[in-house]
Amino acid sequence: MPLVLLTLLIGLMTYWVINNRLSKAKTPVPLWLIWLVMMAPILVFTVWMNVGDGNPPPAILLYGLMAGSTLFLYTTLVVSSVQAKQRAMDTAQQSADGPKKELPPAKKEPTNPLSRDEETLLQRCFPWSTYYLQNIEYLPQAMICKGKLKTSPQEAYKTVQKNVESSFGDRFLVLLQEGLNGTPFFALVPNPQAKNAMQALPASATPAQIAQLKKYSQRQVTRPVLAAVLALVTLLTTTFVGSVLVGGIDDPAALQAEPELLLPGLAYSLSLMFILGVHESGHYLATRYHRLKATLPYFIPIPFFLGTLGAFIQMRSPIPNRRALFDVGISGPLAGLIVSLPILAWGLANSTVVPLSEASQLLSFDSLNPSRSIALLVMSKLALGQTLQADSAIDLHPLAISGCLGLIVTALNLMPVGQLDGGHIVHAMYGQRTAIIVSHVARVLMLVLAYAYQEFLFWALFLLFVPAAQPALNDVSELNGPRDFLGLVSLALLVIIILPAPASLQGLLL
Repeated sequence: MPLVLLTLLIGLMTYWVINNRLSKAKTPVPLWLIWLVMMAPILVFTVWMNVGDGNPPPAILLYGLMAGSTLFLYTTLVVSSVQAKQRAMDTAQQSADGPKKELPPAKKEPTNPLSRDEETLLQRCFPWSTYYLQNIEYLPQAMICKGKLKTSPQEAYKTVQKNVESSFGDRFLVLLQEGLNGTPFFALVPNPQAKNAMQALPASATPAQIAQLKKYSQRQVTRPVLAAVLALVTLLTTTFVGSVLVGGIDDPAALQAEPELLLPGLAYSLSLMFILGVHESGHYLATRYHRLKATLPYFIPIPFFLGTLGAFIQMRSPIPNRRALFDVGISGPLAGLIVSLPILAWGLANSTVVPLSEASQLLSFDSLNPSRSIALLVMSKLALGQTLQADSAIDLHPLAISGCLGLIVTALNLMPVGQLDGGHIVHAMYGQRTAIIVSHVARVLMLVLAYAYQEFLFWALFLLFVPAAQPALNDVSELNGPRDFLGLVSLALLVIIILPAPASLQGLLL
């Protein structure tokens, strides 16, 4: 039954992503069919496990479904892109040929959203010594300003953004992107948050009134009551699941009769929520450092599995540049890892060594095989010493379970895919085009790893549905040396957490 509920939850999340990402793409395939194809591997796995004898379906079947789903999705998106381009070309050709003689001229809205005076004003926003503007291309959703960069991307962006704000206020968002040929260009898009409550204040408003409105707006963004309620519910669900994982108690009546059975679950719950909370707080503090609007961390409670699906924050402001994108992306995993390691070390030191068996895997908390992760093997050997041998597994203490999950959450978020933290890091380091290629390679490698280690199968399926990352406003300015080095360190951490320990290292430590 928990597997069915988890599948239902994944299905709802997947449909929400598809409906938000593809509803305006005008694909030739209905959205429900795209959802069904994407969910096919998970649906087959769930039905097989509940109808069959409890054994998982053949790996070749799941991999065939995943390959077919991926091919279908990419084909659908490519066909949609080709059709959109063809419609745009037809419209452009029709406009160039003019209206047919037998039909009266149709009244069309002008493509150019600016008046002649505003267009002149826009051209003055690009000083020739900063960005030599050559032409402006007016599209339905943006104005593309093409030219030649005469100074550093960061200086050019600051100058143009300041000029646009002084001339047009907050009417447009200014983007500096890189074209397919590597040439930087500016784009102006309508600002969806241009009309806000601050503009409705009278000119005679006092500073106290303005400060009060800003404080109210910030409370609307953070929603502290919702964050507190979700945290409380997650505390309850993780405490119950922790009692089940550690003590094997799954009957609420037994917990009511003996409340002390909740203590191991409470240790698991508090430590896990602390790790997840610190992870998201790292993101939140980074957004505050760069003066971006974001919600407080929201926990996701579920009454099964691990008791939670993690936590998240919602960005309410566009990312201004790649440095801010990098800082927001890397702050969470590093903060979570810093608190996970001492919790894991203390938990491993108080765990019990048991004989290694066929059931020993990475997520078998009562018989964990430490060699399934380089980082976990090193930590286990440092904590347990000579007690841990080559034929040993570990029955984890509740805090060790939380620390182990902290490592896994860190590795999952460091995967260089789409909107995950690792995807943001690679995007900030190497640019959007390279990040897209790395995302596809990472998905394929995870599928290969899942073929050898079944516990990574859900992980690999999850990565297939991660949406692409959004570029920063200034997506051209590069990082500095310390940030590049820190990004490489984060990718190295991903490798040592996710990869199993090689035989040479096992022979050295065990």
